[in-house]
Amino acid sequence: MSTSTYKVTGMTCNGCAGKVKTQISQVAGVNAVDVDLSTGHVKVTSEGHVDDVLVVDAVEEAGYEAVLV
Repeated sequence: MSTSTYKVTGMTCNGCAGKVKTQISQVAGVNAVDVDLSTGHVKVTSEGHVDDVLVVDAVEEAGYEAVLV
């Protein structure tokens, strides 16, 4: 298992968090997504390596910005 944490900016409510979680969950290889709205951190768990660019792109597709922590 591999885990990466991202800082996502712009999320203000549970709806925002849900959009981000849905978009990241669609990235190939992602097993679980845990969004902490209070800190803006998103933990992504996968079986193997998932390209960080794909996760950042998914967050941007949801309308937010992300950087690897």
